[in-house]
Amino acid sequence: MSVDADGGPDDRLTPVLRPVRAGNGFEEALEQILQVVRLGLVPGGERLPAERELSERLGISRVTLREVLKVLQDQGLVESRRGRYGGTFVLPRADAGGEDELRRRIAEVDIEDVLRFREVLEVGAAGLCATHGLGKEQADRLREALDRTGDAPLAEYRRLDTLLHLTLAELCGSPTLTAQYAAVRATVNDLLDCIPLLVRNLEHSQRQHVALVEAVLDRDADGARRMMREHCAGTAALLRGFLA
Repeated sequence: MSVDADGGPDDRLTPVLRPVRAGNGFEEALEQILQVVRLGLVPGGERLPAERELSERLGISRVTLREVLKVLQDQGLVESRRGRYGGTFVLPRADAGGEDELRRRIAEVDIEDVLRFREVLEVGAAGLCATHGLGKEQADRLREALDRTGDAPLAEYRRLDTLLHLTLAELCGSPTLTAQYAAVRATVNDLLDCIPLLVRNLEHSQRQHVALVEAVLDRDADGARRMMREHCAGTAALLRGFLA
C-alpha cells in the first residue's frame, strides 16, 4: 500500500504549512511561518507565497496573517516590498557567529533531548516509508530531492538537505510526525548554522543519503532504519565535536 502525501509534488511548503486550530490562530501561524524561514524552505531573497494563498492554507484571516508578517518584519526576518513585483520577501540570514554562538544556543536547549527526538522521528519515518512502500509519484519526489542535494553548491547544501529530510518525513503519511520533525529540525539547523560546512562530512552524508533512499525504495525497512540511525549519529557527533 502506498503512503499518501498531501499537496502537489513540487510544493516545498507542504510539510510545514497546515490549517491552524481555532483559538490560537495567530500563535500557530507565527510558528509555522517561522519554521518556513528557519528551515530555508523559502531562501533569503525569495518571496513568500501571496497573502491570499498563505491565509487559505493556514485557515486564518488576512488581518491575522498581516499581524504575523508584521512580527517577522520587526524581527528582521522578512521585508515588505510594494509594486508589481512586490510582496513579503525573506531576508538573507546573517552569519551565525561560530563556536561561541553555538555554545550560547546550546545553553538554551537540551541538546541530547533534541538529538534523540530527531533520531526517533527520522528513523521512524524512514521505516514507515520502506514498510508501506511509495507510489511512483512519491518515489519520484524522493529521488528528485536526493538529486538536488547531489548537485547542490556548498552554500545551498544545508537547505536542500533539510528539504530531502522533510520530504521523507512527509511521505511517511503522518502529518503529526511531519509537524514535529519540522520543529525539531529547525532547532537542529539553528545549531548547525554555527559550525562550518565540511566538504568531507558532506560527501559522507551524501553517500548515506543515497543508501537511505535506495533502502526506502527497495522496501528494506531494517536497512532504511539502520542507515538513518547512522546518519543521525553522524550529525550528533559533529555537534558534540565542536563543543568538546
